[in-house]
Amino acid sequence: MDADKRKTGALLPFLDFWWFKITPAGKAMAASIVVAAFAGMTSLEIPVYQLLVALSMFVVVVYAASWVARPKLDVRWRLPEKAVAGQPFEIACGVTNRSWFWARELGAGAYGLPPVLRRTRESKEGAVGPGNASDLSFSLLPLRRGIYRWPRLTVFSLFPFGLLRTPARGAGKGNGPARGGLIVYPNFRPLMALDIPISARYQPGGIALSSSVGESPEYIGNREYRPGDSTRRLDHRSWARLGVPAVREYQEEYYCRVGLLLDTFVDGRRRFGPEGYPQLEAAVSLTAAVAHALALGEYIVDIFAAGPELYVFRAGRSHAHFDNILEILASVGPCRSNPFRKITPAVTDELGSISSLIGIFLDWDKEREAIARAALEAGCSVKMVVVREGDTTLPCQGDDIAPSRYAPKDILGGRVDVL
Repeated sequence: MDADKRKTGALLPFLDFWWFKITPAGKAMAASIVVAAFAGMTSLEIPVYQLLVALSMFVVVVYAASWVARPKLDVRWRLPEKAVAGQPFEIACGVTNRSWFWARELGAGAYGLPPVLRRTRESKEGAVGPGNASDLSFSLLPLRRGIYRWPRLTVFSLFPFGLLRTPARGAGKGNGPARGGLIVYPNFRPLMALDIPISARYQPGGIALSSSVGESPEYIGNREYRPGDSTRRLDHRSWARLGVPAVREYQEEYYCRVGLLLDTFVDGRRRFGPEGYPQLEAAVSLTAAVAHALALGEYIVDIFAAGPELYVFRAGRSHAHFDNILEILASVGPCRSNPFRKITPAVTDELGSISSLIGIFLDWDKEREAIARAALEAGCSVKMVVVREGDTTLPCQGDDIAPSRYAPKDILGGRVDVL
């Protein structure tokens, strides 16, 4: 293992030089030199070696000139904190030329990108005079949701002839973002309609679960004043009649609480590309769409992610913004072992205070059916959804908890807007 790491470390400078510093035109020049070298070795009677020497000397001169003319820049990166999978976003920077000469053919880009981030456009600037400032920008396309560290960002010069990308002084490795990262939210299409029966249930803790959304609590009677009671609830008529301070008492602990159960179990034999597992990504996208529809109403939303452990996130009613839910969904990964036997008791314990349970599953079998039946027996209204292309383990029909089934390509293609 150590030997492999040493070999990889030895290759990094070469790979960095080939993929970053050499432009497509420079790669074509390198290929020409290689062809001229092979042709020159076949026979000395053909003066191809003269072309080899000429091309090699030209490249040496260009390399030396690029470093002599390397400008000194002040770079100020403007980095977005959030993006959406499948939608390109822009990275911008402002540059100020601190050199005594013109900075020519400037560009900005990101290199050493992970497979899930794809460069779509580089920004180029003709020339920036001494002391002048300019703006550069380029675009990246995230192929999949997730949380990523920023790749290497740099400002470079293509001068002369556009064969080499030479990092400007002050804009190399040390000038990129050293901290933070990029959160890529799941892409989803908002639902036009969400058909689930909702009812209020008693919530221990009452107002602590809600948010700044206004309430119209139910009046249930009067009682004697206790130290700490709000003076706004004093009932002056009862006080005058009884001769002791009295306050009005309200019931504030009935709220609509909806549970969203996301299935993340993916068979370990499946492989995925930069876009991830289409089935799981479609399930996450549908979960985001349902959460968005619930966020428009006054619901307490609990996100249950069924992984190796049960991950629970309670959003509340504007107590946590919808962006917090998207951040949770952005970081959810696949689970390689079936978690339902382990997490079913933990989910069942929460059902007593949940009004409705929406399950978004990747399959339909006995374990998933058991969770749906436990929710129904606990007095919850249930809506089960299966995201799957082929047949499920158990048929999705025949009883009151039979799930609806949607194909991943329809969800990812934005063709599901009613649930």
